[in-house]
Amino acid sequence: MYSSLRSNLMTELGEAKRGGMFRSLSNRNARLFFTGLLFSNIGSWLQLTATSFLLYRLTGSSVDLGINAALQFLPMLLLGAWAGAFSDRFDRRRTTVITQSLLALQAIVLGVCDVAGVINVELVFVLTGLLGIIGAIDNPSRRGLVTELVPPHEIGNAMSLNTAVMTGSRIFGPALAAILVGPLGTGWLFIINGLSYVFMLYGVVGLRKSEMFTPEPRPAGGTPVRDGIRFVRTHQRLFPLFVVFALVSTFAFNYGVSLPKLSDTQWGNAEYFGWVLAATSIGSLIGALATARLHMTTYTWVAGAALMLGIANIGMAIAPNVWVAFVWAIPLGAGGAAMIAGANTIITQEAPPDMRGRMLALTAVAFLGSTPIGGPITGWVADYVSVSWSLAYGGIITLIAAVFMFAWIWVKDIEHA
Repeated sequence: MYSSLRSNLMTELGEAKRGGMFRSLSNRNARLFFTGLLFSNIGSWLQLTATSFLLYRLTGSSVDLGINAALQFLPMLLLGAWAGAFSDRFDRRRTTVITQSLLALQAIVLGVCDVAGVINVELVFVLTGLLGIIGAIDNPSRRGLVTELVPPHEIGNAMSLNTAVMTGSRIFGPALAAILVGPLGTGWLFIINGLSYVFMLYGVVGLRKSEMFTPEPRPAGGTPVRDGIRFVRTHQRLFPLFVVFALVSTFAFNYGVSLPKLSDTQWGNAEYFGWVLAATSIGSLIGALATARLHMTTYTWVAGAALMLGIANIGMAIAPNVWVAFVWAIPLGAGGAAMIAGANTIITQEAPPDMRGRMLALTAVAFLGSTPIGGPITGWVADYVSVSWSLAYGGIITLIAAVFMFAWIWVKDIEHA
């Protein structure tokens, strides 16, 4: 097993040396789209961090943070697979313009209510639920649009860069929230996010159709959702990957639930949350870009990333002060982003072109749709067991999942020997 895993890792490193990390950006459409996505997602993380600040200020309860996370991502769990079928059937560019416009409106309404002083927990929950419904439709169409920006052989790199942009924006968003929440208040941060969607809309509207690689849409009718689920369930390589991905996503990515209380009670200042999240995002950028350099992403890469994520979750949980937390934040972010980028790349490349929207939707269901399960559990553990255990238990589950994946790779190596 060791020699096989070592061979896989050496292959990945060799491919990385031959690959250009930013090779997808040679395409004008990709440059335009990712620039807009970067600025828009800085605003999105500004809002996400500000929402945690707002709810913690209103209630001081990690359970409420968990409920809010559940409301945001429950629509993904319930609607995600159908949104993926919708993405494969209709024009992704047009859908993305509509959903991004609605997301901007949601942010501005939330901000105006906060600035006007009429905000309360119930209203935050309602608007968060609305955000979740729009986001469930937006996610597979927006991510599926990425596969249309570059030639087929560059899709893996483009998907990894998409993850890099999404995670890299967290470096700036939470840090800006930590800096601006004092002088501006959370309401203006929501409004700033609403305005940031102008960049994303320009990045989508400005795409040149003549330079896009748009596949034929899925025919009307049939059973697209069941077909997508059946494809994963019967695929010998994808099914174990999906199981591990869903398990880790459910329990190891609930930072927004654990870190505010951990920052307050264990590290001495609730505002450390934004800074630690920003440090985690630096690690995320490293992990995503490392994956982007690979011409061939393997299952060994994903398993190794999960192993790093599990260890770092436990390290962060027992960090005695914020400085040690900053150290653990780098491998925490790197492991998580490398696992996400690697899994998305493998799944996208394994799927037929007319099924990519459904595959991306199913990964979103596993990653984001699992939050309604993991978020409240993590919040309950933080409030009634231990705030440290609310991170550590996810790390332990992730370590078990990583060991399972390494064992599965070992068995497959023996079968093909």
